[in-house]
Amino acid sequence: MSALADQQRLVVALQRAHAAQLIETHISWVLLIGDFAYKIKKAVDLGFLDYSSLSSRGHFCEEELRLNRRTAPDLYLEVVSLGGSAVAPRFGTLPAIEYAVKMRRFAQDALMDACVRRGGIEPSHIDALAAAVARFHEQAETVDTRTAYGDAGTIRAAALQNFEQMRTLLTDSTDLQRLDTMQRLTEAEWLACAEHFESRRNEGRVRECHGDLHLGNIVLADGVPVPFDCIEFEPALRWIDVMDEVAFTMMDLLHHGRSDLAWRFLNAYLEASGDYSGVGVLRFYLAYRATVRAKVAAIRARQPDGGGTAHTRHLQACRAHLALAQRCLSDRRPALIITHGLPGSGKTTFAQYVIEQLGAVRIRSDVERKRLFGLSALEGSRKLDTDIYSRDATARTYGLLRALAHGLLAAGYPVIVDAAFLRHEEREMFRALAQELALPFVIATLEADDGTLRERIRQRHHDASEADVNVLARLQAAQQPLAFREREAALRFDTGLSPRSKSNARSWRALLKCVRAVEIRPHTGSMDRPCR
Repeated sequence: MSALADQQRLVVALQRAHAAQLIETHISWVLLIGDFAYKIKKAVDLGFLDYSSLSSRGHFCEEELRLNRRTAPDLYLEVVSLGGSAVAPRFGTLPAIEYAVKMRRFAQDALMDACVRRGGIEPSHIDALAAAVARFHEQAETVDTRTAYGDAGTIRAAALQNFEQMRTLLTDSTDLQRLDTMQRLTEAEWLACAEHFESRRNEGRVRECHGDLHLGNIVLADGVPVPFDCIEFEPALRWIDVMDEVAFTMMDLLHHGRSDLAWRFLNAYLEASGDYSGVGVLRFYLAYRATVRAKVAAIRARQPDGGGTAHTRHLQACRAHLALAQRCLSDRRPALIITHGLPGSGKTTFAQYVIEQLGAVRIRSDVERKRLFGLSALEGSRKLDTDIYSRDATARTYGLLRALAHGLLAAGYPVIVDAAFLRHEEREMFRALAQELALPFVIATLEADDGTLRERIRQRHHDASEADVNVLARLQAAQQPLAFREREAALRFDTGLSPRSKSNARSWRALLKCVRAVEIRPHTGSMDRPCR
């Protein structure tokens, strides 16, 4: 009798002995017994993974425990042996006839994909997830550049393999034509990013990541998002660029129709990590991850046990992911927006609204100023000998903001720079950047009455800004009003009113019209820009 048949007998025996519920995938069985879950790997060799021997299953159980304890130490408890016989197995006895990963059990409706479908994901969940992923990446081991993990050639081969495999699974001529289009776009984007892939690898951005960070592998445990079930069977699938990992979660949110949460996640991750250069390869990885999910859906559509309804559902999912991949590669609408306003005027709240509604990348001066001087966002600057708000420090900060904005605009995304911009020379620096790149430029002037400004500042807690009411008074006296030429690019927003109020809605429509008026065709350098 085969090892797989013996395993099936063992699983049935465990079900009967423990009244266990069973979840089965193509590579494992998960037995739900009381407060725990026991995951047994199937004795299969699928090429990309090999669990065919008992020793390999034991090894990969240990790897699964090691790797997942990085992000979910409270879920992953131990590797347990099963002794006895296939018809009478016993946990924790030797000699082992099988191994299982023992986990703490959780409700399936706590998975983030289930939560997002029922509208149960809050912005705070996204912020916490982004912070957790950024911490995880910071602590993850960096790749040995003597290996091929994460190099440009490996990335290209993995991307093209998706198309080769899907051509054997799809038969409709329209689907095949889309595959051809997607492959051309993917190869063009890879070529544009090839040097960037290598530079990021040399800079230590390829790390031992999770490798499979879609929403179905994140659970809300007591309201805290916890990534689990990382890839243990193939190192090449987890030794990846950290932005590849970020793109998977972001893509899945886009696929679920939550672009607001997708862009919130990206921006929260960038603010926590400072990895703005990763946006230069984001578009490629978004499309790559969507194509991987399309391939998985195509495989499921061809499986014989699903029936006609399942076939149609999986085929629709395949097509939806391919369409998303194409949008990610084709949509390039760079534009530069700067905020303009006093402390407490609502700049950061406005910028958050913009990134979620428009799909933009934010650079926040309060955060980047502190990063420039070696501080985290919430650390106070008084511990330093240096005044990080001096004229020279402010000039350095705005220079950094300009450099970051330039890179993000070159990557083809709208950028909003969240800073006070109270001096003419600061605003002029960014107007000149937009003019240099021939891109739309908007000054979003945020206004509120003096009482509101002061009350907001007094109520502010756990924020990167250190401005108090004394700073407000000093800046009110020192601010330089917009010049005539600047007023042509300015849109006024009253942050004491709703974004949907009559005056704000008018300015918001003008902002959208200007930003969406520019379109760059991928890697041709050709641009249509009717908006000034």
